[in-house]
Parts: sequence; C-alpha cells; structure tokens
Amino acid sequence: MVKDAVLDFVTNYGYYGLFISLVLGIVGLPIPDEILMTYCGYLVSQSVLNYWITLLTALAGSVSGISISYLMGRRFGSPLVEKYGRRLGVTEARLGTVNSWYARFGKIVLMVGYFIPGIRHVTAFAAGLSRMSYPPFALFAYLGAFIWTFTFITLGKTLGVHWTKVSEMTHNFVLWVVVLAVVGGVIYVLYRWRKRKSKLPPQK
Repeated sequence: MVKDAVLDFVTNYGYYGLFISLVLGIVGLPIPDEILMTYCGYLVSQSVLNYWITLLTALAGSVSGISISYLMGRRFGSPLVEKYGRRLGVTEARLGTVNSWYARFGKIVLMVGYFIPGIRHVTAFAAGLSRMSYPPFALFAYLGAFIWTFTFITLGKTLGVHWTKVSEMTHNFVLWVVVLAVVGGVIYVLYRWRKRKSKLPPQK
C-alpha cells in the first residue's frame, strides 16, 4: 500500500523523508499527506523527532510543493493539463470546480484547499494558470501551509499512540472547514457588495 510505503520511508529517512513526501504529495502524487504528518506528530510524541524541526520541515515541503504547482500552471498551463493532467490529478473537471470557488470566495480558497484531499495542488495550479500574481498567491498559500502543517503535526503529537484515529477525525474536521469556508465566503461577498454599494452616488 502507498500509505505503508510512505510511512516506512519517513521512518527510515526522518525529516528528509517528510520533506520529499510532502513535496511530491502536493504536486499531485497519491500520498496521504494528513496521515503522514499525523504519524510524524506521533514520532514527536515518542521523542523520535523534534517538534519544531518537524513543523519547519513540513512547512518547507508544503511551501515547495505548492510553489511548484503554481509555477507549473503559470509556465505550462493548458498543454500540461491535456498531456499529463490526469496523472497528477489536475483534470478539467477539478480545474472548473476550483475556478468557480475562486470566483465565489476569492484567494481564501488557497488556504482552505489544503484541507480537501485531491484539491490542494489544483488550487495552486489554477492560480498559476489564471496568472495570479505571486505576492497574493504566496500570502494565502503559505499561510494556509502553516495552518495545515501545524494542525496535523500537533494533532499527531497530542494523540500519541492513538494517532491512527486521524482518518475519522480528519473527515469531521474537513467537513467543518468546508462549512466555515462557505460561511466566510458568503460574508466576504456580502461585505464586498455593501462596500461597492456605499460608493455609488445616491439616487435622486
């Protein structure tokens, strides 16, 4: 199984294994990133890994992976989707879904996308494909990377030997993240609408 192979890889190579696995997982390979980070949190609880080094390594891997996806979308765009998209999970259907989310909720999708398996690398690719400028991409994507890595590594450290329960907890957590994202998006859209309306000259 992929999960067992990845966990063995991290067990044998420690921080290097974590970094490489997260880069490849975010770029699009089928790596169970949340389980991987929670397992590393468990290794922290057992004093095999250091918490802060693990967190920084995971953050570096996530930032590297999401940046590669962004650059791939910006540099190669549609031809890459047509030729290799399915192998990386970047399908036209997923791109359409993510683009519609961008239209509704804005750049916050880059943050929330981390918590939706199969979507996080598509959000960055879509951002590059749409020629989103780098500064706002970096602000939202890298902040999301910190929240994502901190959440699952700390979760694994807290759960300790019970870290395998993360699958059930992740399902519930992702559900709440999506709900909160939708609510936040609606509030943001209403705020923008009221702001534009306030700038309109009063009707006589």
